[in-house]
Amino acid sequence: MRIDEEQNKCPSCGEEKKDPNKAKRKELAVSCMLNTEVGAVLAVIRRPSDPTSQYISAQEDHFDSTLLQSLKSLRALIFNPHQEWRSIDPSIYLSPFLDVIQSDDVPASATAVALSSILKILAVEIFDEKTAGARDAINYAVTGITSCRLEKTDTASEDAVMMKILQVLRGIMVHSASFLLTDHAVCTIVNTCFQVVQQFANRGDLLQRNARYTMHELIRIVFTRLPDITVNEGENSESDTDDADGDSSYGLRCAVDIFHFLCSLLNVMETGDYDGVTLSTADEDIQLFALVLINTAIELSGEVIGKHPKLLRMIQDDLFHHLIHYGTCSSPLVLSMICSTVLNIYHFLRRFVRLQLEAFFSFVLLRIAAFGGSLQLQEVALEGIINFFRQPTFTIEAYVNYDCDPIYRSVFEEFGKLLCKNSFPGNGHLTSLQIQAFEGLIIMIHNIAENIDKEDDSRTSDPYPVEITEYRPFFEEKPKDDFETWVEYIRVRKVQKKKILIAGNHFNRDEKKGLEYLKLNKLVSEPPDPRVYAFFFRYTPGLDRNFIGEYLGDPDDFHVDVLKEFTATFEFTGMNLDSALRFYLETFRLPGESQKIQRVLEAFSEKFYDQQPSEIFASKDAVMILCYSVIMLNTDQHNPQVKKKMTEEEFLRNNRGINAGQDLPREYLSELFQSISTNAITIFGQSGSQVEMNPSRWIELMNRGKLLQPFIVSDFDRRLGRDMFACVAGPSVAALCAFFEHADEDEMLHECIEGLISVARIAQFGLLDILDELIASFSKFTTLLNPYATAEETLFAFSNDLKPRMATLAVFTIANNFGESIRGGWRNIVDCMLKLKRLKLLPQSVIELNVAASASSSDNLTQLESESGIVFPNRDLKFSKGQSSGMVSRFSPFLSLESPEDSISLGMNEFEQNLKIIKQCQIGNIFSNSYNLPTDALLNLGRSLIFAAAGKGQKFSTPVEEEETVGFCWDLIICISLANINKFEAFWPSFHEYLLGVAQFPLFSPIPFAEKAIVGILKICQKLLSSYQADKLPEENIFKSINLMWKLDKEILDTCSEFITQSVSKIIIECPENVQTHLGWKTVLHLLSVTGRHQENYDQAVEALIMLISNNTHFSRINYAYCIDCAFGFVALKNSPLEKNMKILDLLSDSVNSLVQWYKSACSEPGSNYSVTSSVNTSSMEDNKGAGSLNFAMNLFIKLGEAFRKSSLARREEIRNHAVLSLRKSFTLAEELDFSSTNCINVFNLVVFAMVDDLHEKMIEYSRRDNAEREMRSMEGTLKIAMELLADVYLQFLKQIAENPGFRTFWLGVLRRMDTCMKADLGQYGETKLQEVVPELLKKMIMKMKEKEILVQKEGDDLWETTYIQIQWIAPSLKEELFPDDF
Repeated sequence: MRIDEEQNKCPSCGEEKKDPNKAKRKELAVSCMLNTEVGAVLAVIRRPSDPTSQYISAQEDHFDSTLLQSLKSLRALIFNPHQEWRSIDPSIYLSPFLDVIQSDDVPASATAVALSSILKILAVEIFDEKTAGARDAINYAVTGITSCRLEKTDTASEDAVMMKILQVLRGIMVHSASFLLTDHAVCTIVNTCFQVVQQFANRGDLLQRNARYTMHELIRIVFTRLPDITVNEGENSESDTDDADGDSSYGLRCAVDIFHFLCSLLNVMETGDYDGVTLSTADEDIQLFALVLINTAIELSGEVIGKHPKLLRMIQDDLFHHLIHYGTCSSPLVLSMICSTVLNIYHFLRRFVRLQLEAFFSFVLLRIAAFGGSLQLQEVALEGIINFFRQPTFTIEAYVNYDCDPIYRSVFEEFGKLLCKNSFPGNGHLTSLQIQAFEGLIIMIHNIAENIDKEDDSRTSDPYPVEITEYRPFFEEKPKDDFETWVEYIRVRKVQKKKILIAGNHFNRDEKKGLEYLKLNKLVSEPPDPRVYAFFFRYTPGLDRNFIGEYLGDPDDFHVDVLKEFTATFEFTGMNLDSALRFYLETFRLPGESQKIQRVLEAFSEKFYDQQPSEIFASKDAVMILCYSVIMLNTDQHNPQVKKKMTEEEFLRNNRGINAGQDLPREYLSELFQSISTNAITIFGQSGSQVEMNPSRWIELMNRGKLLQPFIVSDFDRRLGRDMFACVAGPSVAALCAFFEHADEDEMLHECIEGLISVARIAQFGLLDILDELIASFSKFTTLLNPYATAEETLFAFSNDLKPRMATLAVFTIANNFGESIRGGWRNIVDCMLKLKRLKLLPQSVIELNVAASASSSDNLTQLESESGIVFPNRDLKFSKGQSSGMVSRFSPFLSLESPEDSISLGMNEFEQNLKIIKQCQIGNIFSNSYNLPTDALLNLGRSLIFAAAGKGQKFSTPVEEEETVGFCWDLIICISLANINKFEAFWPSFHEYLLGVAQFPLFSPIPFAEKAIVGILKICQKLLSSYQADKLPEENIFKSINLMWKLDKEILDTCSEFITQSVSKIIIECPENVQTHLGWKTVLHLLSVTGRHQENYDQAVEALIMLISNNTHFSRINYAYCIDCAFGFVALKNSPLEKNMKILDLLSDSVNSLVQWYKSACSEPGSNYSVTSSVNTSSMEDNKGAGSLNFAMNLFIKLGEAFRKSSLARREEIRNHAVLSLRKSFTLAEELDFSSTNCINVFNLVVFAMVDDLHEKMIEYSRRDNAEREMRSMEGTLKIAMELLADVYLQFLKQIAENPGFRTFWLGVLRRMDTCMKADLGQYGETKLQEVVPELLKKMIMKMKEKEILVQKEGDDLWETTYIQIQWIAPSLKEELFPDDF
């Protein structure tokens, strides 16, 4: 602050002190200015009219003396030293100049100078709103200036004066005291400006521009003040009476009058002579000017208009009526301005114009855009629709307010489908209209995507679609109180509307089926509510009007109730009978029967009479009679068969005395006659005819608007967004794909891809079929799925055309970012990938599995690298929600490489260019990040890979190609399985079902599928078993699949033997504790046994088995039987190492200790006295308490004995003999087992007797061969050991055996076998050496039996006698020694 300014401040209060000298200088300046202006006016007045004359005449004599006197008087007061201009009434120094302006005699030049003087006075603001007399002065100034007279002037001077007038009027409005103007003064100013615009339209362009600019400024000033105007109680009504004080400042009244004036300008007509006919058409120039001003008023006033009922009513009624009327029949320029006006109204006042907006959309935008008379009009209408879609809130609000309400049109759906239809390319090049519609479609899709896919939106998506679970009246609107409840209500209403439209289609074919459909879908209450049918007939579009009329005219009581409710939906307030009847009969076809007509007209008459405020009709009967008369008049005037037409007088005469004995007003009847004669009532109109916005329809719309809920302002909700897009999803995807197919420009292709990404962002929230459809459609543009193209043709198209590359990148981008929402689309993605593989655009394997990766699902795979060096890093590519720029930007770098020349200039050959694109696809991440996929998506991906590996949908040119493809698919199956190993049970059962399904394919070849599959599944199995699984189902499922694969073709156990042996050995050695099921052990040990027979795998397999059996921790009841089978398989092999066979047999015999230990543990467990099926039934055993019985040990022992029995038949004598000795050892160790009498006999029958019988049979077989004495004697030696084992074991368990009721039979069996061996016929090889052994064994056994008093002579027991007889037959030499008493 400067020092002099500081000095002018008051030290106590800080206010600026008045500088007397400064005030004096200011007063002097004003005085000088006024003096100058007065002098200038006087000088012009005194100037001679003829400047060329040499005589100067006294001009003052030609003017009113009072005019000059007032100017001179003002000059005399100017330099009064005691006056202060701000305190002087402004009228004193304004009146002289205003007198000049209003004078008829002064020249135009003097008027112009006087106007300039007033403008200068206003500019320096000599007075302000606080000056005494300011109100009268400024209003008087308006009166004087608008009363300016220019009687004696030329055109140029008049234009100059008019320019000054405009400037002064604007100066008044911007003056600080302008708010003192009255409403009338402001309206006068505006009217004067418009008169200049209209009357001087043919004058100079400068004046016209100035007038329009001034008018615009005046509107801006008036409506800028509207938000500051307080709504008075008297003003807050729609009454036309003026409650404002005439002396008050301008405000709402002038705003209403001005706005009404602007609306009336839309109706300004101009006449013209066209071929001799005078026609009146709307003045387009005035309409455009009025629309500009209306837009300005709405933009400046904003939502404040809603607080002023008069203004609001004007917009709802007059303005919208004009906009709709002229919107259908105007030029493109006017239509464009109308669309802008409606858009502004939507922004600020949409809560109040719900029905009006629907009418504008229906009668203007939709109609012109679909059936426009010219391309330009269609483009303008489309642009209007697109501008609405550019608004962030329009899509959701249009859907909520219209599409989800059964009594409104589906505005959003119709707009969306219209854009799809207009953007759909034809056969030729893309037109501007198609491009424009496509851009609008993309805007709509982006708008939904940006709102539905917000990162901060954590709300879950409700199931789609919604089901109607109970009856809810669809014709009742629910206020938006609780948002969640309201959203659910809106979604149900949308479903109701959809069902109503379906019912309408049924109704048109069969009315009973249509109404029954309403009941089936819970749209009709029980008992039925007549209002349901009434609203169905009234608001469902496209219904057959004949059926409606017949239903409404039916005499049934319920039908009559429906008729009353149907008629109650109409609002006839403000209509005359003619308009009301026309509007009523538009909705149905009047039935032909007179009684039905009577019922319909009675309902109409009652409703019309109730809503007529006038006193024209005395009763509803008068209305009904007149209705009949009108219908008869309509038939008479417009039926060509009626030759003699009724005259007006006859019509009047026919209707005398119908109004309760009185006549109706003649004028009223005359208007009816003229209206009917001129325009027929469509009584028998056709269904589906185009409806026009006539005055009666507009009146009814305004009446309905008073009853219905206002426009709902709604925030975006993910559930509503999904439902919304589902309405247009099919056409949108079709339009996107068709446009992509026909587009040539890079920018258009880029927009297609952006639209594709946005559709995917929307579809991920429940519209999974749409996403699959999108992928399927775009996959065909990759050219990779063309079954008729050769590999060379496909490769050429891919390398030299931009579209296939963009489509490929788009498909795999969606797979990377929206894989969790893809279902059936995985098949297309896999097919594309496999085709790339065959074209050598993918390496042999996209990824390399790392089975030993971390247990964490996200770390199951290490960095993945293809064979050609393309790296697919293991990272999540999921883009930030709400931002698709990252994905779309991926397309930008290679868009610049459109031509081969560009690639060559960068030093890239065709292969490198393709490689770069494939690298951008990041195919590896689809699988390495598959742990993010939900179960459904994972199942579909796995199914696609499994079926592709099985050859479904694939064509292989060579076996090598087939093998590579199958291996590639299984690599990917392994990858996704390992990545999702933590949820293995959720997906693998389905995978197993897919494998079963594959086996049923016609012409299915298990090679190489099963070969690759078993390798892959074993890798998965190793990973699964690397950690403990509390649930045993995953283990069972994986082993089921392994068994399925090798059973498809058992040869794979040979071809893949090395890998299988390594895998199962690794399981046995590293994680045997995690194999918990019988199926698991059975499969592992079976595979080990089968593949270990190969010489190269034998050592590894046997070592794994020996390690397992040697480890008492992992050698368990579950795997015991399978270990025995596996061990026997190895022992039975030819040429196997003798030492290892001996070791295996020793381990098996020692395993009886484990059996004894398990048996003792089971006996010590409480509740062990149960019986379960034999443990040999391996498919049902489990290693837990109660999973076996006390008999399990004996069953396993029998299993072991049978293995030894089989081993005793081996070709090598050492193994046979060792097997028998091992069995003897086993019996010795097994004494503590449950060797009951029954068990002992079972063991003898299944093991000992069977072994002896087999060895004897084998010995006899060899005896009958030539040159087989060595083999025969070897077998005889083994049989000798077996016989000794028989005797030893018999004596070991003699006590238990003797207690069995079947002991006699058993003993005879022993004797029979002794006899058989004793009398064996060895043919040419002589006698058997067993004759020396058998007697000794018999002697030993009988002596023991005697000792134990088992073999004694007893009355009633023939055992002694039987034995005696048998000994006589077997070994007579023993008779005397064993039975001395019998001699």
